[in-house]
Amino acid sequence: MADTTGTTAEGRVSAEGSWNAEPPEALLDYYQQMVLIRSFELTSAEMYKRAKIGGYCHLNLGEEATVVGLMAALERRDYLFTNYRDHGYALSKGMEPGAVMAELFGKTTGVAKGRGGSMHMFDTETRMLGGYGIVGGQLPPATGAALALSYRGEPGPEAEAVMCQMGDGTTNIGAFHESLNLAAIWDLPIVFVVVNNRLGMGTTVEAASGEPELYKRGASYRIPGERVDGNDVLAVRDAAAAAMNRARTERKPFLLELMSYRLKGHSVVDPARYRSAEDTNEAKEFDPLPAMRNRLLQSGVFDEDQAMKIEADADEQVAAAVAFADSSPDPSPDELFDYAYATDVANAPRILPGDPVIEMP
Repeated sequence: MADTTGTTAEGRVSAEGSWNAEPPEALLDYYQQMVLIRSFELTSAEMYKRAKIGGYCHLNLGEEATVVGLMAALERRDYLFTNYRDHGYALSKGMEPGAVMAELFGKTTGVAKGRGGSMHMFDTETRMLGGYGIVGGQLPPATGAALALSYRGEPGPEAEAVMCQMGDGTTNIGAFHESLNLAAIWDLPIVFVVVNNRLGMGTTVEAASGEPELYKRGASYRIPGERVDGNDVLAVRDAAAAAMNRARTERKPFLLELMSYRLKGHSVVDPARYRSAEDTNEAKEFDPLPAMRNRLLQSGVFDEDQAMKIEADADEQVAAAVAFADSSPDPSPDELFDYAYATDVANAPRILPGDPVIEMP
């Protein structure tokens, strides 16, 4: 499906031909987004260690090409559901860095008013509907959204579609199979995306799955699939765009597997002792950011000074985001139960801990 001309050693589709024909301004835009995500995630790790971010915190470090390529394939009208490794998707989908950082800090100026935190980015304007903390929790609502879209209009190039992103471990969850089955029998406009970083937390895919080529799992439901090199932003974009177009015009689901190895442990506090030195070095070797930087330098898209300016600009944006989050107000305790329901509900709880159950005269 993708406009590609080669494969990697693992049989992952790459996009060598696309690189030669891609407009320089598009390559610059993708690199700028990747650099911003890298800077944002490194700073998020630092802020977590400073206890400015609470709860859990999972980073897209090493997955920047996957994130940017997927978001480049979406139209603004499309809906996105992700797992808890969602900061980069929020940024690339169009959320302001300050609002994303404020959400991590639990501030009222965050994209979910400080109620979601790291794992629950949400913004109706950009149509990113989570950020889900439970493994596989995003698949049923994403499938439901695709069902709703199937009632809203006729299929065609201008129709809406859903992208549902997940990690490799999610393919072992019951909701994965249930959602794919429903998408197949109901002909739903949805693309399921598995970001295969070869480790479901600390367990290798080969040790956890009888079929480690995860895109083939769609065959059980007659859903076609493809494995793509997640370190190649253009290969990701082309494959995802083709799958989304199929979802729009044919109302058919697709299963896309992206090979994209995270550079750090499962979360900020995970030292990743389960990874060997060779394994860690391999992840660094295939780091998509320096690879794209070198490629753009060699092809003359930018020079060293321009590259350094892009990187400095990203750091400045992230520093400004931290300053914005730091200066933003915390939620007030009397707002604790606000937004618990979309509309008012009779007898909804309003009593805070320590409040008297009965007001005495």
